[in-house]
Amino acid sequence: MLQGTAALAATTALTPLAAPATAAGPGPGLGEAKPLDGRPYPAYDYSRANKLPREMTGYWTTSFDVGGTERTAKVYISAETPIRSYFTVIAVPDGVDTAEFLRSSGWRAVADQRQEALFVLEPGPSGWTGAEPEAAYVAAALGFYQANNYFSIFGESYLVGYGTGAPALEAWAVANPLKVIAQAYVDSPGLSDTYLASYASREYDGQTAYTPVEFPAGFRLVRYAETVLPTWYITPDARRVAASLAYWKRANDTVAAGRHDRVLGTVHRQRPGSNRWMTSHAGAVSTVAVQPHRATTGQIVAFLTGYTRYENSFAYGNQLYERADFRRLGIEVHTMQVAGYVREYLVYRPRSARRKAPVLFVWPGDSQTDKVFVDATQWWKVADREGVVLVVVCEQYSRTSVVVSHRDSLTFFRRLRDTITARYDVDPTRFYSTGHSAGSGVTQNLAIAFPEYFAAVASSSFPAAPNAAGTVTLDGVTYPARRQKIPNYLIYGYGDIQGFVGTLWDDTPNQTDSWARYHLGVDGLTLADVDTVAGRRSGFHDRFQTWTWYDTSARVPILKLTRNLYRSHNTTAEEPPLLWAFLEHYSGETAADGTVTRYYSPSGFRRPGDRRRI
Repeated sequence: MLQGTAALAATTALTPLAAPATAAGPGPGLGEAKPLDGRPYPAYDYSRANKLPREMTGYWTTSFDVGGTERTAKVYISAETPIRSYFTVIAVPDGVDTAEFLRSSGWRAVADQRQEALFVLEPGPSGWTGAEPEAAYVAAALGFYQANNYFSIFGESYLVGYGTGAPALEAWAVANPLKVIAQAYVDSPGLSDTYLASYASREYDGQTAYTPVEFPAGFRLVRYAETVLPTWYITPDARRVAASLAYWKRANDTVAAGRHDRVLGTVHRQRPGSNRWMTSHAGAVSTVAVQPHRATTGQIVAFLTGYTRYENSFAYGNQLYERADFRRLGIEVHTMQVAGYVREYLVYRPRSARRKAPVLFVWPGDSQTDKVFVDATQWWKVADREGVVLVVVCEQYSRTSVVVSHRDSLTFFRRLRDTITARYDVDPTRFYSTGHSAGSGVTQNLAIAFPEYFAAVASSSFPAAPNAAGTVTLDGVTYPARRQKIPNYLIYGYGDIQGFVGTLWDDTPNQTDSWARYHLGVDGLTLADVDTVAGRRSGFHDRFQTWTWYDTSARVPILKLTRNLYRSHNTTAEEPPLLWAFLEHYSGETAADGTVTRYYSPSGFRRPGDRRRI
């Protein structure tokens, strides 16, 4: 493993990311689009860390048979576009050449600056024919966009529609609001009352991709027309757009009176105290605006990219957030050689971090990547508030060349630990680990096999326990369970993967039961030692049901479990504050023989001398 300055040499300089959204010059032409149809899927490109394969960068075209008519869409992937990049979906106006439009409007330059990508919907031979007649084409094109092996997307998208192409894209947003981060429409005539009403009263049920969520008696289901979705109309047809504007103002729960903004025009902000599900964590952050004058592409980008959201298939876990501005925050993007492969990782040392700051190692879920996970979890906001240094791991190419998953995790962690210790002013006694799904599996297995590495761990949606032979597996290698105490907290969803759900008191044994059995045994506790069998309720709509076990000698929390009653498997940023509130109280000192002495501080080490030995 690396030591001292050798560790520093293993990392590259900071990579620029998310450049400011200023109006860009037109730049050079795109040339003729290369065909995707029938093209072999791209090969693995191990020369790049967390990038789409180099052969996929550039300007592409693909086609669809829609009712016997061939329709096309374009894709532009900038040279440094990462895996699961943010995409902006653009519906170009009638009568333009798409390549020239992307050049002259500055969209191609914006994608290059931001290291992102574009997916472009195009009119048919007779031009755009209206929202409903175009539904089959938009569905076919966006179906390909959302799931293919040529490129991968963040999972939520920005939408921009121009002219008569705008209603077709807006209609898709009305029907699929969980999949849209924010939207802007230029010169749009809007949608009809009839179309909007056909979706407004539809309700989101408890079906998930994993386990159905059962709502309590009297629970009020959320409607499509209550899905918060930031929206900006620019030079709209004022008379015809009225129905659309009213729909999105209602969906965003805006105040009645708009306020003037020099760039956005008349702005209707989400009502303070709004109880919308999609902003239950971030607060009233959404906006609906109408600008009767022209706006630049840079201004549109600035509006859209102020937002992010996550969870596109289950409404009650879907949340709208502020997007992290890497440049403004100073989030560093580094690479490192790990087991012969170049790997990416992020470091965020917030201004609030003082000398000897704690460090949280973050392991994203399968396919999530470091950049996806920063926004999806909002860990950066926890770091800002608490002064903790974040180190976010990125995975390696896995089942296709445009997807990643965990690999060489133990080797990666050891090198990262030494690099971070050498490069930053941090406290090695307060190293913590967290993760979600597959990343939780890494965290939990490390806690079992190498408990001396962390003062405490806290993760979500993947428990782990030793097998019958008393071992766990990391990167295909088995390691014995050390059977040493380590403070541990796990959160999972009611609608999570079937092998995790239920409670520890039901009649169905599963992986969560095995996780609890192992750690309770190591801690010298039993299931009956829990603080309350019913679980303590907290959070929005009392969504968190939490059980806690206390160390018998020190009388401090040693094991904790929370069930989120209103989410599926995917992560939600409501949980990291809970995870950190557990982690921050622990430290651990490792002796030369590997023995760990652990401490608990009620103040989270803010008050000198209040720690006590566990």
